[in-house]
Amino acid sequence: MSGWLISLEGTEAGRDLALALALMAAVLHALFGALQKGRHDPWMSRAVIDLCYGVMAVPFALFVVPWPEPHMWVIFAGAFLIHGAYKLLQAMAYDRGAYTVVYPVVRGTGPFFAVIGAGFVFGESYSAGQWAGVAVLMAGIFGLAAYNLRHVQVERETLVPALGLAVVTGSFVALYTTYDAYGIRATADPFTFLAWFFMIDGVLFPVLMARRLVRLTAREAVPLVRRGVMGAFVAYASFGSIMLATRLDKVGEAAVLRETSTVFAALIGWWVLGEKVGAVRAALMGLIAAGAVVMEWAG
Repeated sequence: MSGWLISLEGTEAGRDLALALALMAAVLHALFGALQKGRHDPWMSRAVIDLCYGVMAVPFALFVVPWPEPHMWVIFAGAFLIHGAYKLLQAMAYDRGAYTVVYPVVRGTGPFFAVIGAGFVFGESYSAGQWAGVAVLMAGIFGLAAYNLRHVQVERETLVPALGLAVVTGSFVALYTTYDAYGIRATADPFTFLAWFFMIDGVLFPVLMARRLVRLTAREAVPLVRRGVMGAFVAYASFGSIMLATRLDKVGEAAVLRETSTVFAALIGWWVLGEKVGAVRAALMGLIAAGAVVMEWAG
């Protein structure tokens, strides 16, 4: 499969596949965010998900994919630090704000910074229509933030810090998207990067939460492990899809298109988590997604 994917780089078929992968990542990332927020403590949910995908990645990293080239170890170290900071910020934001409040701002802010970063790192350029799409997306983000500040009553006392953390988290989304796109292009086999990334990335949160994990009763552990295994498979498909998309096509376009996940997040927050979305917030989330679609169409 690696050879087939590499053969599609820079082709029209590769662009079409990158589009499909980015859309799949959008749906799955919304689901992943809901799994972390859910009814469990977001710190514990994240720790168990990371533990599951780290352990599950070990045999693939050690025995299935080619071993990383020597220069990849420095890249993996950087990815570990960037993703660690991102996950800490994400958990802090979820601690302070409802899923449908925090998630759209995180995922909407990320592509704005990612487009700029991709221009500097990969020399990508975008048309006026694509920048218009980014502007529409940002209008939806700021409109959603303003509406939440005025109307949301749940966790009201921590809403401003939650939104602030969401914006900072979004900047780290852009940073890891750009950095990981560089990483997956720096190795001959893209699946080498993915397998080793998941194994290494699965270490931090289980270590941070080790004391709480060992104190779990069987009754508490079983549903968390179920969530962890489900989250691991969702993470593989979501992160793997967007990383492969960034290898096949422009990083900025893939990053923006993934943020149609805000629409799916609204649906999950309303249907699964029982959070009220409302017509205005749904429209603003749709505006974020529309900006992503305009950017892709204009390209």
